[in-house]
Amino acid sequence: MAGHSHHHGHSHGHSHGGHSHAGHDHGPPAEGHDRAFAIGITLNLAFIVGEVVFGLIAGSVALLADAGHNLSDVLGLGAAWAAIALGRRAASKRFTYGLKGSTILAALLNALLLLVALGAIVLEAVQRIAAPAPVDGPIVALVAGAGIVVNGATALLFMRGRKDDLNIRGAYLHMASDAIVSAGVVVSGLVIWVSGATWIDPIVSIMIAVLIFWQTWGLLRESVEMALAAVPRSIDSDAVWEELRELPGVVLVHHVHIWPMSTTETVLTAHLVMPGGHPGDAFLEQARGMLKQRFGIGHATLQVELAGADAPAARLGC
Repeated sequence: MAGHSHHHGHSHGHSHGGHSHAGHDHGPPAEGHDRAFAIGITLNLAFIVGEVVFGLIAGSVALLADAGHNLSDVLGLGAAWAAIALGRRAASKRFTYGLKGSTILAALLNALLLLVALGAIVLEAVQRIAAPAPVDGPIVALVAGAGIVVNGATALLFMRGRKDDLNIRGAYLHMASDAIVSAGVVVSGLVIWVSGATWIDPIVSIMIAVLIFWQTWGLLRESVEMALAAVPRSIDSDAVWEELRELPGVVLVHHVHIWPMSTTETVLTAHLVMPGGHPGDAFLEQARGMLKQRFGIGHATLQVELAGADAPAARLGC
């Protein structure tokens, strides 16, 4: 990305975001969610134990299956929390950006865990349609009602940061999805108790799975894009190019690359052709400040070329 070698006979000036820290954001919003992760994991582990106990008492395969589903969510929360902690580690000679990229891997893992949980829900529902089993409706409804409280409260802990960090969004979706599942189980449990129609439970489970898949697809798509170093969806690459081109003295912008360093931090490299002479450090600091303020790009490396009218006019790429 930034490691191209260009032989235009130019004088180059470099502005490395990693060397000058003015205007950089090294405090991802996820840092304030340690308490939310701790509370969420503790509450859900306690709830899983309760589900297993009452599932065995009621003879409910549904509750036991939901306990396994909730366990996958706890693993997802743990992975996201661990990745955020790793992302705070200082850079080293080998990992020059630190381990911030682990947050992207955790977001992808969270999306995959959600899909695995969906598969388990659908499989269980199909098996119960083929071979209905007696269910103690009142116990199922009561336990699922407790699940609404536990998962809903945990989801609220992550609601504030879900738009700023993909891992926080994944945690929110995990917990919100569980609350929706629990609400469906409450309804089906009560209906089964009153009517005895056991087929309602698996049908409701499949409907819930479809809803959760619709919510999860965006998380999976965005995390895969980040893993492939795509321009973050929140950034208009054409607008970035236009703003760089409008900087005083710039006649051409090329070799522009924008990619996520983590789920909250973005990197940019670009070549600015300025035949009038090197503009100095103040210009570079001003340009980085504009990128930070307008687009949230906190790590920018700008290479000045004093003569490059023959450079390619492409806005992005090599």
